[in-house]
Amino acid sequence: MIESGALAALNHLLQQQPWAAERLRPFAGQAVEFRCRPFPDLRVRITDNGLLDRAPEEAASTLVVKLTPGALPFLLAHDQTIRKQVEIEGSADLASAVDYLFRNLTWDVEEDLSRVFGDIVAHRLASGGRTFAAWQREAATRLAENLAEYWTEERPLLARPTEVEQFCRDVDTLRDDVARLEKRIERLSGSGRTR
Repeated sequence: MIESGALAALNHLLQQQPWAAERLRPFAGQAVEFRCRPFPDLRVRITDNGLLDRAPEEAASTLVVKLTPGALPFLLAHDQTIRKQVEIEGSADLASAVDYLFRNLTWDVEEDLSRVFGDIVAHRLASGGRTFAAWQREAATRLAENLAEYWTEERPLLARPTEVEQFCRDVDTLRDDVARLEKRIERLSGSGRTR
């Protein structure tokens, strides 16, 4: 059930943006496996028209994409920093095409809403959603900046990067001074024995 829903959603995205299906068409017949524990594995086969179908059990996967559950929302939001948590094994050409789709394939929400509510309502709903999402991002950024300032200025829990760098330089200077002092003590104690 989940697999057929995921396939339908992916094929809908591919059909909304024809360039995406064109990108997959050269890989027709190849199987891609998506692993994201604890969810069941999703194995798909690329069809001749660049869409996706359920891969036969006996078909070997040309490409395996391993994700963590926490990475899914960030990938859907096209957050590039999360890509470090994605492991890819298999064909480099197919991996490049899948990666390109992850980075560039977007859902045209307004188009789908217009089929249900009409163009004007869909435009207003999509615009309101974008405004709300932008407000959330801005609020989160401001909160993070305010907390960082509070923890560095008001209640020093965090150190400023310049203070950390200065501390490291001071430690290096102290280490060098101690090493020179040890050498001097060795010389002085060595010269006292020879007398």
